[in-house]
Amino acid sequence: MDQLRLVAVSAGLSTPSSTRLLADRLAEAAQERLAEQDRKVEVEVIELRDLATAIANNLVTGFPSPTLGAAIDAVTKADGVIAVSPVFTASYSGLFKSFFDLVDPQALTGKPVLIAATGGTARHSLALDHALRPLFAYLRALVVPTAVYAASEDWGSSGDEYTEGLPARIRRAGGELAELMASRPVPDESTDEMAEYERQLADLRFD
Repeated sequence: MDQLRLVAVSAGLSTPSSTRLLADRLAEAAQERLAEQDRKVEVEVIELRDLATAIANNLVTGFPSPTLGAAIDAVTKADGVIAVSPVFTASYSGLFKSFFDLVDPQALTGKPVLIAATGGTARHSLALDHALRPLFAYLRALVVPTAVYAASEDWGSSGDEYTEGLPARIRRAGGELAELMASRPVPDESTDEMAEYERQLADLRFD
């Protein structure tokens, strides 16, 4: 079988970054689940903080730098994407949104995407379903059922009798992404099965 490609996009601004750490943990969880199915996966992490100036220039000029163009290509050609943003003012960061504004609106159609976010308090967790999920639904991506939010107090916590701890949520979300990646149809030279698959998904949208 062909090697799968997984790209994690981290919009963390600091170094080290809890956003990058969460992206790495989610990628590891997906990689481990795929390994259980004897599927090889190449993982690439894109740090948007390193592309901030290039993203701003692209928004103004309409032309990406070679490095930014390579990052956009990596996302659009991936078999699965992990998108992680810090939460600012109850939504994803401007840097995160600006990057995905540069991605062709059709390029993520049918692509498995795992959404995740970090923040200082658990009260911002609704940003996953109120902001990130609608964004990728608009882009016609296949967003995995489990979204992962990590507040400051979640790191090092194993949860309680009512709530799963962060490690358990990471394993579940990574497993769901891996299953979607492994089950995507692969086109061959005689058929354009992937194009038909994505066309059917696009037809489900009425706007």
